[in-house]
Amino acid sequence: MEILVCIKQVPGTTEVEVDEKTGVLKRSGIDSKMNPYDLYALETALRIKDENKAKLSVISMGPPQAKEVIREAYMMGVAEGALLSDSKFAGADVLATSFTISQGVKKMGMPDLIVCGKQTTDGDTAQVGPELAEFLNIPHVTNVIKLVEVKEDCIVVDMDLPNTVQTVEIEFPCLITVEKGIFEPRLPSFKLKMETKDKEIPVFRLKDFRDKDEKKYGLNGSPTQVLKIFPPEAKADSEMWTGSGDELADKLFDKLVEGKFV
Repeated sequence: MEILVCIKQVPGTTEVEVDEKTGVLKRSGIDSKMNPYDLYALETALRIKDENKAKLSVISMGPPQAKEVIREAYMMGVAEGALLSDSKFAGADVLATSFTISQGVKKMGMPDLIVCGKQTTDGDTAQVGPELAEFLNIPHVTNVIKLVEVKEDCIVVDMDLPNTVQTVEIEFPCLITVEKGIFEPRLPSFKLKMETKDKEIPVFRLKDFRDKDEKKYGLNGSPTQVLKIFPPEAKADSEMWTGSGDELADKLFDKLVEGKFV
């Protein structure tokens, strides 16, 4: 059995500047970390690997420094990893990102199971996983909150729906996106860090893909265009009120009326 986890390097702070012309985050020169949701995907895959003697790999897309999250995955027990990095991939929306990753998956070889985090903290769209599955033409299940059983030809999971929890059996090859909290992510191993510090991380560029049409990647392949994006203004205005419960309730109601909230 072969498992692939999609991971991403995201800004480690909310103080990130935005290019007003392209609407793209300025990532250079800021602290970065692995997307928190991807840690849950990694832990899910690691547990499946340990119980089924599977081969586990990761794939990431980003600038050269994104190799750091792959090295972090190595420290947790991942066997192989690859980075998709090319200036032609820059500025991709969710569609172009999903297509690029699908090409990377095909380059690495189709696994039995792809595991993704629910979403990323720098985009919060929760669309890349399902779109990746569509590009690969494989079934997928989102919002997975429990791993029920792994069989020879399928996986059984519980998925969180708005008003219920549904148990789903999905045949391999397939993709799942997992919710935060499905398992407690493990910490990186110092022993594995030393063992894998010199481990090679292959880098795939556009020239390495089957589909080399530049119009499908980066800003060129992104049908959604940002008209305007800007960081929210930080406001620290506050009022302190004193009085009885009835007096405070009246003040709060008057404030809501004044702000036209009611």
